[in-house]
Amino acid sequence: MKSADWLYPILETLDDGIHIINLDGKTIFYNKKAAELDGLSQRDVLGVHVLDAFPSLTTKTSTLMNVIQTGKEIEDQQQTFKNRAGKKITTINKTLPIKLDQKIVGAIELSRDITHVKAMSELVLKLQEQVNRPKHKKTQETQAFYRFEDIITNDPILLRELERAKQVAKSTAPVLVIGETGTGKELVVQAIHQFSTRKQAGFIVQNCAAIPATLLEGVLFGTAKGAFTGAEDRPGLFELADGGTLFLDEIHAMPIDLQAKLLRVLEDGSIRRVGSTQTRSVNVRVLVATNQDPLTSIREGALREDLYYRIHVVGIYLPPLRKRKQDLMPLCIHFIEKVKRKTSSHVTHMTKEVLNIFASYHWPGNVRELENAIEGAMLIADGDAISLKDLPSYMLNISPHQIEKRSLRDALLDYELKMITEAMEATRGNVKQAAEYLGIPRQTLQYKLKKK
Repeated sequence: MKSADWLYPILETLDDGIHIINLDGKTIFYNKKAAELDGLSQRDVLGVHVLDAFPSLTTKTSTLMNVIQTGKEIEDQQQTFKNRAGKKITTINKTLPIKLDQKIVGAIELSRDITHVKAMSELVLKLQEQVNRPKHKKTQETQAFYRFEDIITNDPILLRELERAKQVAKSTAPVLVIGETGTGKELVVQAIHQFSTRKQAGFIVQNCAAIPATLLEGVLFGTAKGAFTGAEDRPGLFELADGGTLFLDEIHAMPIDLQAKLLRVLEDGSIRRVGSTQTRSVNVRVLVATNQDPLTSIREGALREDLYYRIHVVGIYLPPLRKRKQDLMPLCIHFIEKVKRKTSSHVTHMTKEVLNIFASYHWPGNVRELENAIEGAMLIADGDAISLKDLPSYMLNISPHQIEKRSLRDALLDYELKMITEAMEATRGNVKQAAEYLGIPRQTLQYKLKKK
């Protein structure tokens, strides 16, 4: 295998641990990251049989030896262990046979360190478990949830969708909320929970894209002791949400095989912890959201069609902010007041130039982007109004594709307003001089100023 020696310096630079053995089981490559994970030095392992370097392993439990014997790869196996230095490590391992002329000549294992991510997911589960313990009534009543009346809109489409969400809230049916990032999907889901008969029970949120796919199954369904190296008996989110609501965001990011297991839970209301043969019944209302067109996700193989029809008992569509421009002003007023409550800002309004920019902007980040833009502007504004200089620079350089289609009349009115503003500023508010500057009668300018 010396012909591969040129590749070793490249493998040495990778962030994954890499361990390669030959057909005899002896280590021929072991990079620094692998040594760091195992708490060993490279010289402790190189040239040594894998079972001698790791005496706790056997021919059956060593994935490298297993692959050499069977010729089959082992995909994404989770492992939690204490390394030689006594540090608890969790890795995701992928082990592959190395073949030359269709004959196995060795095996390679790639180990990705997910210790920090695993610790964070366990912390989330512990916190959720604490939250779901019996509480005093007073504590339950003070939990902060958005309600339907907290959602600000005058848009007829969104009002219709919110009314549909309110109608289905009292049922136990799954609901699929569809909307771009920042449109307020979780707000609507919280409102559904708060309007339901489960509002006094648990409300648990899990973003399916937030943790590695190999951890997600254990997080959702729990684990049984011995399911994998280092696994402990631990309930998952379905058990913790029993009697309440489980919100699964970015459902299209859930692995396809895990979607099949989710479908079974929705069908019969039972779960099985990873590595366990025992079936447990759960009573959980499942609410789901996606920021992608679900039909596109199905075509691309990211979403099972049968799962889509099961979670799409009722679909709620949240239009993007660019399609509900009539909501801009009430949202701006709301966010200004919201920021004022938590800061010492003296801002009370925005200039008309800022409103014009907001009306023309495409808002790819939707309501969340609007809130962040207003908060950022208020923090640096030096007066009582947000002006152009307070806006993010990218908003002041709007590219043609970001500008909404507008009528000629609206464009002319905007240009007229701009010329009048410039004339009044140039003449320091002298209406007569400004009228002369614009070449129109004074009475006409006064009329237009009143309309302004």
